[in-house]
Amino acid sequence: MKIIDISQPFSNSIAHWPGDTAFRYETVYTKAETGSVNIGKIETSLHSGTHVDAPFHVDNDGRTIDQLPLEPFIGNAVVIDVSNEKTIHPSAFENIDARRVLLKTNTPNNHEHFPTAVATLTIEAVQTLSKQGVKLIGVDVPSVDALDSKDMAIHHEIHKYRMFILENIMLDHVQAGNYFLSALPLHLHGADGSPVRAVLMQDNHEIKEETHEF
Repeated sequence: MKIIDISQPFSNSIAHWPGDTAFRYETVYTKAETGSVNIGKIETSLHSGTHVDAPFHVDNDGRTIDQLPLEPFIGNAVVIDVSNEKTIHPSAFENIDARRVLLKTNTPNNHEHFPTAVATLTIEAVQTLSKQGVKLIGVDVPSVDALDSKDMAIHHEIHKYRMFILENIMLDHVQAGNYFLSALPLHLHGADGSPVRAVLMQDNHEIKEETHEF
């Protein structure tokens, strides 16, 4: 079995949303000081690096990350190459046979650079994915919406259909095709999102999934 890491590496130089909390790691206590162990701490926005959005991110009445089911974040997935598209229309999603769709756009996967513009989904594309039974939409950019969006229409549309969002995955080194995805969020009580360690596994397409209501 081949495991492909599609997570952005966290470091003190990782890009973050302008004005948001930057990621920082420091060793607070060294082994020399404690006599036994090194102990570190981190500070970060929950929307830096590869992460999952909870509905609460855009809806005060939405579910928080600890209230979400885990099934949408682990299972069969398809990587679709939309790198020739500035706007992603329903035509990109013909014959989808997976409940998780990961979009490979034309934005280079540079985790130390915040992009100035990204390809975005249309409302109709989200509706098409919902009709096909998709439960997770993943993108290799910081947001499923345009970076200057104020109404976050695509976020709202995705949550309207009880689908979930995975952002800032890294797909430059991944070919389009079928995989098994694991991108489980942390159990953070009351949180609007969570970092994930997202990986793709090959030769697991035959795994049968049970049908759940998410």
